[in-house]
Amino acid sequence: MSKKINKNKNKIKAKNTSINKNKVSKESDNNISNYSISKRLLVLLISIIVLFLILAGRLFFIQFFQGSELKEAANRQQTANRIISAKRGNIYDSTGKLLAASASVDTVSINPSRIKDENKEKVAKAFADIFALDYNEMLTKVKSEKSTEVIIKKVEQDKIEQLKTWMENNKAYSGINIDEDVKRYYPYGTLASNLIGFCNTDNVGQEGLERYWDNILAGTSGKMVTVENAASRLIPDKNESYVPAENGSNLTLTIDANIQNITEKYLEQACIENGCSKGGVAIVMNPHNGDILSMANYPYFDLNSPREPNSTLAPTWEELNDEEQLNALFKMWRNRAVADTYEPGSTFKVITAAVGLEENLVTTDEPGDFYCRGYELINGVRINCWKYETTHGSQSLRESLMNSCNPALMQLGNRIGEETLYKYYDAFGLFDKTGIATSSEANSQFWPLENVGNIELATMSFGQRFRITPIQLITAVSAIANDGVLVQPRIVKSIENTDTGAITQIDQKNVRQVVSKETANKMMDMLESVVSSGTGRYGQVNGYSVAGKTGTSEPDSNEGSYYVASFICISPVENPEVVVLVALHDPSGTASGGSMAAPAASQILTEVLPYLGVPSDDLSSEESSEVETTTLVDVRNKTVAEAQKIIEEAGFNCNISGEDTTVLVTDQVPKPGTALVDGANVYLYTAGNETRVSQEVPNLRGMSYLEARNALREKNLNIGISGTGKVISQDPTAGSSVEEGSIIHVNLTQTSGDSH
Repeated sequence: MSKKINKNKNKIKAKNTSINKNKVSKESDNNISNYSISKRLLVLLISIIVLFLILAGRLFFIQFFQGSELKEAANRQQTANRIISAKRGNIYDSTGKLLAASASVDTVSINPSRIKDENKEKVAKAFADIFALDYNEMLTKVKSEKSTEVIIKKVEQDKIEQLKTWMENNKAYSGINIDEDVKRYYPYGTLASNLIGFCNTDNVGQEGLERYWDNILAGTSGKMVTVENAASRLIPDKNESYVPAENGSNLTLTIDANIQNITEKYLEQACIENGCSKGGVAIVMNPHNGDILSMANYPYFDLNSPREPNSTLAPTWEELNDEEQLNALFKMWRNRAVADTYEPGSTFKVITAAVGLEENLVTTDEPGDFYCRGYELINGVRINCWKYETTHGSQSLRESLMNSCNPALMQLGNRIGEETLYKYYDAFGLFDKTGIATSSEANSQFWPLENVGNIELATMSFGQRFRITPIQLITAVSAIANDGVLVQPRIVKSIENTDTGAITQIDQKNVRQVVSKETANKMMDMLESVVSSGTGRYGQVNGYSVAGKTGTSEPDSNEGSYYVASFICISPVENPEVVVLVALHDPSGTASGGSMAAPAASQILTEVLPYLGVPSDDLSSEESSEVETTTLVDVRNKTVAEAQKIIEEAGFNCNISGEDTTVLVTDQVPKPGTALVDGANVYLYTAGNETRVSQEVPNLRGMSYLEARNALREKNLNIGISGTGKVISQDPTAGSSVEEGSIIHVNLTQTSGDSH
């Protein structure tokens, strides 16, 4: 029994031992599992700590080693360095008309490195489409290694708005810059183009007044440094800096736009009518204060597109190579009134005669003081009078000037001598530039005094074989009109500081007394005879006295030399208001200052003198009374039948468009208020019947009034008349196209005598 019990105890003990072993085994397994987990946690923790230390180390490195560099880079990306363009000063005429101004525009540029690679082609295409630029060229700029590339300058606001819209829609801001700028424009286009000049794309004056006065007109650009976001919008920043622009000053010229327009109109007409292949120049000057009232060149050009060929260059432009085109543009831009020299011809006899009178070597009216046999023999060289086929015979100084006789002036020049002549040339300012305040003024070309022999003395006495500028000649002759006092020509009247409003006046400058008032008065009296009865008769102006001198210089052996037909005049004689010079270069046919240039000067004076308020002496009213006129009344809004009756009762021929006489007249040609001669053609138009017929204006030069009137009536055109005698000029010019019923204005003058 006890054995059985012991046996059971042993079993129980063994079982318990087995249980204990299993328990220990399980506990051991649990301990191993817990250890594994703890180990992984420890590794993770260590990894986190290491990563944190790495990040902390990186932050420490960035903060203390790269911080300043990265901060600077961030500033470079966000900082907006913007130039504030100064507004270029305006240019005004003497009456306040705006001749040159600046408009706000923008310049578009890029920083290629800041444009994302995936956006480059898209940006290039946007520039090409919006600004009509070449895509490949834009793509090259967008991919450029340069820090900055200019895309386009002087962009109008509508294009900038298109670009901004595209940038907004495409979220493409980075690297595209829009900076404020200014663009120069000229409201009158071609008016006084060679005088005013123009600017380049950087608003720097290139020619004329724009160049000469560039430092006054340009001003000084400002600068703004601030911060902007990705959309190029400014972020307020306490460190921003701002340097304001100093705007340029305004110039007020002595030029009167109305007188300039009149001068250009008749200069162009004279150049076209006389086939002047080299164009021409004309100047109107106030002799008392030196003010240049107009300075015209023909052909002119458009100041708003100065690099495009004008109408004269355009026909052969494509035939020129690049160098020839550039040279042609330079010639087109030149203000030849101050930049080119020419031989003045017989207009210079005014100077020689004045010197002779001042030196008491001649009087105005001594009979037979000079003798013309058609030529002079100087050192065996025959120098002809312009009228060498016949002779002028015995003459006084007055008659010599009226005849424009070369031998008489050669004889006078010989009396005076070269040393005395040169002394007066210097006094008249002919050896120096006038100092007129515009660019590219040239100086005269005279022989050195020691090289002046008998032949040189003879030729320069009547204005040949030396060269001066037109501005030098008109300035010298203005001294005669100003009681012998030489005045420096003035082109700028005042300067206005646009920031302060302060105005600086440019005072007139009396240079010196050249000849006495007595000599000046004698010259004026003789020059009036030249216009009233001599070679300058085509320079007469109805209602005004005119003193003047014709000139026709012949080409010399120099390459490029050609005939110049010119006329210089002063009006009125009693109290001179203006001096006018017209010079026509290389006219076709037989060159003659009297018949070519004098009519243009007459036309200029005919409009300029009344415009200046110079009273007429009423001679014109007596002459014009020979041709009666009737004022055309207004028949618009009347029925055709009623209007026709009124027109025909006034003595005019009525021409009606359409057949219905019950409809209302909508227009009439000529316009109401026009003075018409008896038998003039009046054209009436009605609604639906307004087709106009054009006619070519005939050449009326040299015709009498009746001949001109009949020639115009054959073309269904009307005549407007001034003066008596033969037609010396007309407006519009021969060959112009005008509608039927238009008035062709003609100037008539007595035509006896020659017109050298």
